[in-house]
Amino acid sequence: MNKTATKLSFKEKVGYGLGDTASHFVWDMVGFWILIFYTDTFGISAAAAGTIMLIARFWDMISDPIMGIIADKTNSRWGKFRPYILWMALPYSVLAVLTFTTPDLGQTGKIIWAGITYFSLMTVFTAINLPYSSLGAVMTSDSYERAGLNSYRFIFAFIGQLIVSGTALTLAKYFGNGDNAKGYQITLILFSIISFILFMITFKTTKERVQPPKEQKEALKEDFRNLIKNRPWLILFIVGIISFIMFAVQNLSIAYYFKYYIGKEENVQLFNVIGTIALIVSIPFSKSLAKKFGKKNVFLASSLISGLFFILLYIPGEKDIISIYILNILAKMAYAPAVPLLWTMLADTADYSEWKSGRRSTGLVFSAATFAQKAGWGIGGALAGWLLVLFKFVPNVEQTETALTGIKLMISVIPGILYMSCAIFLFFYTIDKKTCEIMQKDLEGRRVEESVT
Repeated sequence: MNKTATKLSFKEKVGYGLGDTASHFVWDMVGFWILIFYTDTFGISAAAAGTIMLIARFWDMISDPIMGIIADKTNSRWGKFRPYILWMALPYSVLAVLTFTTPDLGQTGKIIWAGITYFSLMTVFTAINLPYSSLGAVMTSDSYERAGLNSYRFIFAFIGQLIVSGTALTLAKYFGNGDNAKGYQITLILFSIISFILFMITFKTTKERVQPPKEQKEALKEDFRNLIKNRPWLILFIVGIISFIMFAVQNLSIAYYFKYYIGKEENVQLFNVIGTIALIVSIPFSKSLAKKFGKKNVFLASSLISGLFFILLYIPGEKDIISIYILNILAKMAYAPAVPLLWTMLADTADYSEWKSGRRSTGLVFSAATFAQKAGWGIGGALAGWLLVLFKFVPNVEQTETALTGIKLMISVIPGILYMSCAIFLFFYTIDKKTCEIMQKDLEGRRVEESVT
C-alpha cells in the first residue's frame, strides 16, 4: 500500500478532532448566541444584526478562495495547512472576545463595532478553519479512513458544542452577576483560552502525507476551471450552503423559542445538550453506514428523515416538553451520520479533480466548504433576523401570537423543508463506492510511480 493511504493512529485522530473542539468554542457562540446577544444585550436591531451577517458573505466570496489558493501555495517545514493552525489560533481567540465586547458607542457606533468585529472574526475563521478542514484530506488518501477521521472530528466538534450550548448562558449569568455584557465577555475569554490550547495540540499531533503531483506547476486559471467542471464538488457546494442556512435559522431561533414561546429561557441549554448528545452517540455509525450503503445514499436519507422530524417540531404546544425533546433527539440522530460525510465527500471531490485533471488543489476545494459554512450561516442569520422583523418580534416584551407562530416556524418547518431539499441535489451526485475505489487505486499507482522517479 502507498504510504499516503496510511491507517491513522488513535492519537492522531484525537489530536485532529480536538481542532474542531477548539473551533466550536468560538464558532458556536456565534452560531447559537450572537443574534440574541446583539438584540437583547448589545441593543442593536434584529434587522441590523442580520444585515451585518449577510454583508459579510460578500467579503467571504473573495477571502475564502484566496485563502484556499494561499494554503495550496504554502510550502513550509510544517506542510501546507498545519502552519495556519499555529499562526491563526491567537488572532481567532482575541477577535472572539472583541466580538462579544459591548462598548458604549451609541446606536450607529454599536452597529459599526459589531460589523468590524464580526467581519474580522469571520476572516480569521477562514484563515484557520479552511486549512484545518483541508488537513483532513491530506493526512491519508484512504477514503474510508477519512470517514473515520471525520467521525472523530465531529464527535469532538460536538463535545465543544455540548459545552458551549449547554453552559454559555449559565457562565455569562455567573460571571456577569446581573451584567449580561460583562458575563458574555468573561465567558468568551475563558472559551478563547481553551480554544487556543486545543489548536496547539492539533498542530503538534497531526501530519500531512498527501502531496500534489511533483510535476504540478502553478496554474490558477486551470485550477479554477477544473473546480467549475467538477460536478460533484458543485453539488456539495450547493448542499453545504443549504445545510448551513438550515442550521443557522434553527440554532439562532432556539433561544427565542425557549425565552418567549416556552417561557423558560434557561431550558434552552438542556435542549441543546440533549440534542448534542444524540449527535455524538449517532456520529460513530457514519463510517459503517457509508461502507454498507454508500456515502451519497446515507447523506440523502439523512436529509429526508431528519428534515421530516424537524418539521414535526411545529406540532407540540408549549406545555408538551417531552414531545419537543423526543422529536429533537430523533431529528439529530437521523442527521448525525451526514455531518462527517459532507467533509469526507469534499475530500473525495479533491481526489476526483486530481484523477480527472492530474492536478490537486485541496485548499481551493475546501474553500467551498468554509464559504458554504459561512455563507449558510450568514444568509441564515440574515434570514432569521429579517423573519423576526417580519413576524413583528420586539425584544424583552411579551410577544404577539404572530411573533410566536413565526418563532415556531423558524425552529421547525422552515429548517425542515430546507434540509429535505438537499436530497434533490444529492440525487445528481456521481461519486459512488465503485468510483472511489477506482480513484484511490489509480491515484496510489501514480504516487508510487512518482516516488521511484
